[in-house]
Amino acid sequence: MSLLLRDVEVDGHHVDVRIDDGHVAEIGTLHDADQIIDGRGGALLPGLHDHHLHLFALAAARASIDVGSGLEALRGAAGTWLRAVNARESVDRHVLDGLVPDRPVRVQHRSGGLWMLNSAALERVAGILDDSPDVERDAAGEPTGRLWRYDARLRPALPASSADLGGVVDELHGYGLTSVTDATPDLDPDAVSALRALPLEVTLLGDPTGSAARKLLLRDHDLPTYDELVTSIADIHARGRPVAVHCVTRESLLLTLAVLDEVGRLPGDRIEHAAVVPDPTMLRGLTVVTQPAFVTTRGDDYARDVSPHDLPHLYPYASLLDAGVDVLASSDAPYGPLDPWEVIRAARDRDLGPDERVSAAVSLAGYLTDSDGRARKVEVGTPARFCLLHVPLAEALRNPDAGLVRQVVASGAVPGS
Repeated sequence: MSLLLRDVEVDGHHVDVRIDDGHVAEIGTLHDADQIIDGRGGALLPGLHDHHLHLFALAAARASIDVGSGLEALRGAAGTWLRAVNARESVDRHVLDGLVPDRPVRVQHRSGGLWMLNSAALERVAGILDDSPDVERDAAGEPTGRLWRYDARLRPALPASSADLGGVVDELHGYGLTSVTDATPDLDPDAVSALRALPLEVTLLGDPTGSAARKLLLRDHDLPTYDELVTSIADIHARGRPVAVHCVTRESLLLTLAVLDEVGRLPGDRIEHAAVVPDPTMLRGLTVVTQPAFVTTRGDDYARDVSPHDLPHLYPYASLLDAGVDVLASSDAPYGPLDPWEVIRAARDRDLGPDERVSAAVSLAGYLTDSDGRARKVEVGTPARFCLLHVPLAEALRNPDAGLVRQVVASGAVPGS
């Protein structure tokens, strides 16, 4: 089946684009096809790519209670095992007991790294709690309910759930996203199979047997030793894979850079987040995957809680580019807003660190690259993964908004048609 996109803007020119067998077959002034869509002069972009998100967590978050406006949202919530997300505060089991005394509840901090359980939930997961520092305990040795980076260890004690990944794919398409990099570490074979089966191009940083960069999650409260990180990175590099290292503190970044200086850097080595960067030039030769929307959605919290020593270096963008570092914008959804157009606005309009602002064209260009950083193009022979806008590109750059996305073309077809 052939698809003709008529009167679309490609690289500033109004053309027709014909798609056959999932690839661009011809660009010019064309007429015949099995299906014709009138672009009405709207920009035809390569499909957008989010370079860092978490698909299973995103699906779970969409089915959870949002407590971003306060934990009081838990009162009266329906369900036998309550799951809540986006908490702005860190609380213990006693606070949660006061809100939900009769049923198990677990609440995820909006950072994604902390789960908070009430007493009923702690009783049900007691058998899988270990003696590591990840299980916070009070002076009597009893768990407080706060569990750090405990997702994989917690899962066997939780009720079975089925994430609506199909709904997530529809949401991605609605924003013009046709591909993503899932940054969840240490995926099991079932998870890898489920994600690769999606009608979406997915790069997996957590696939133990894949070829993409391999995710290393540095736990900020319990960093590895220098020698441990040397061993981990050297082992991944020895298998021909770059690393993608989670760094959200000054300490974790400096540790990672020191180790990379010793073991050497591979093309494709990435720093995920790079939340605090005192010297952008130290990251030359690496790719930084940043989340500009954190600075706008969490700006008040950062201004209050982040050390004055670190605040001027928070989530840099422009200074990294000026230093010759490759930078790609992303969402970290569900821990940041999924909407790429909101991320683009945040990169352009941020108030915290205004010197780090970049134009909408710059951050959009990052979304228009493959997972390996190569720019995507609409040209003959390329796979038909496109985002069609209602308006020309210049207008979209003046007012980046998800409402400008008309539809996507994925795998050579319009989803749902």
